[in-house]
Amino acid sequence: MKYRVIKSRRRTLCLSVEKDGEILVRAPIATGDKEIEAFVIKHERWISARLAKRKGERRLSLNDGERITLFGVTYEIEEGKPKLENGIIFLPVNGRKEAFLKLIKRYSKEKMSALAESVSSRYRFEYSSIRISSARTRWGSCSRKGVLSFTCFLAFVPVDLAYYVAVHELCHTRHFDHSRNFWREVESVLPDWRSRRKALRKEEDCLNYLR
Repeated sequence: MKYRVIKSRRRTLCLSVEKDGEILVRAPIATGDKEIEAFVIKHERWISARLAKRKGERRLSLNDGERITLFGVTYEIEEGKPKLENGIIFLPVNGRKEAFLKLIKRYSKEKMSALAESVSSRYRFEYSSIRISSARTRWGSCSRKGVLSFTCFLAFVPVDLAYYVAVHELCHTRHFDHSRNFWREVESVLPDWRSRRKALRKEEDCLNYLR
């Protein structure tokens, strides 16, 4: 099985299947070739499933009259100045994709900020700020300075799954790893985190919207 490796100062190994079917492995700088190969072999079933799914992957249309669901609310697209209003997504004729991306970034900032604040105030988590990106390899991340980053493509998943991502990243403010203590922290907030994580994996096509 052919794959491409990108090494960086990340902490863990990560697999992704790109839009063109390329298998990409992101690895820490010091990771050896044998360890990477073993990691790929271990996930061959997942890779095969992703490649098969990629062939029939969902596509997102931004034509007038199309209906799009954002954070569980369905909107219809119409021509106009970019905004969300009364169940309608208004988009211009030209530069529609770019305008839509900016729109969902603003909307995602609003929604993910509300979710993070709800969790942090109830469970006394502390974070410094929230950023929204158009990342396609992960739903969220947390820096050592307490900056929570979320991809704007979370707008396309159900709210309960976006909530799980918010909880996950907030728990990293206390445990900057995926140790047992980290998962205990997650479970103390969301006892059903396993089912939510499993459901979130089925939404990974959303990360390839607007390519």
